[in-house]
Amino acid sequence: MKFGDEPAPGAPLPMLPGHVSPGRFERVLRAGAFAVTAELAPPDSADPEEVYARARIFDGYVDAINATDGSGANCHMSSMGVCALLTRVGYAPIMQISCRDRNRIGIQGDILGASAMGVCNVLCLTGDGVQAGDHPQAKPVFDLDSVSLLGLARTLRDEQRFQSGRKLSFAPRVFLGAAENPCAPPFDWRARRLLKKIEAGAQFIQTQYVYDVPMLRRFLQQLEDLGGIDRVFLLIGVGPLRSAKAAEWMRTNVPGIHVPDALIARLRGAQDQAREGRNICVELIQEIHGLRGVHGVHVMAYRQEETVAEVIDRSGVLAGRVPWYPTRDTPQQSSELTADKVAS
Repeated sequence: MKFGDEPAPGAPLPMLPGHVSPGRFERVLRAGAFAVTAELAPPDSADPEEVYARARIFDGYVDAINATDGSGANCHMSSMGVCALLTRVGYAPIMQISCRDRNRIGIQGDILGASAMGVCNVLCLTGDGVQAGDHPQAKPVFDLDSVSLLGLARTLRDEQRFQSGRKLSFAPRVFLGAAENPCAPPFDWRARRLLKKIEAGAQFIQTQYVYDVPMLRRFLQQLEDLGGIDRVFLLIGVGPLRSAKAAEWMRTNVPGIHVPDALIARLRGAQDQAREGRNICVELIQEIHGLRGVHGVHVMAYRQEETVAEVIDRSGVLAGRVPWYPTRDTPQQSSELTADKVAS
């Protein structure tokens, strides 16, 4: 089945040889395309149209959309709810699961329920502490962490059983992912931690923002030295910086984000700092695109989602490929990768 032969929205996609899910995101990565994902901030609302309006911004530019799960320990519509809505109209969502709020009983039920609704991608996260968010009085759970969550999800899928040993009548067909931060101390430990996630079951990785490419190169070399570079699909986190002030705030207040002084100076000296921030993002994507072991970018443009199309278009990394989107007249018009394009 070629990328241009997509069934109608809502119709099940077939499993392909060597795939663990029927999802479009896994198919793009396994075909060798440079994938693009983006992050959708769930609304403070029960209106499904607010979800669709936020997703439409990415139409034709991203292969999958992350629905955050209480990012920063702040309350919003659930990731599962957003993903269920997005699957209705044909998007490829990535459901995030944070260990902060649910124990292993609830998490296993969520994975089964999400898979039953057509969600094919799960990103396993430990989660931010409740003290960081808008409900600091909430009781944190942390029954699992990201590594043990990966193992639990893989058991559901590959062994067709709950962690308790009780058998499932039908296993969830999900593509498993995790997060990593190449630019956070202790630097020499990051590649080793990623290897643990790979061994636990991670098949794709989305990283925190990367603004220092030499630091990323060192991380990739360490991962290669450990034998992990060819064992996972790696998507590097990028995002436009709105201003020098915003960049300074991020590196001071968001753990693990490193923004080099040279980039901040460049922003500060620009007449239009927001425009320069987008220029920097385009250049980073182009440089990252050529690195061994990198299979795509994860664009995080919080409150700047409308800039994602511009930076992806200007970067040229899609190379003429147009990711499927539900507003096409017919799915067959999709110019996603075909077998012929893979061969070329």
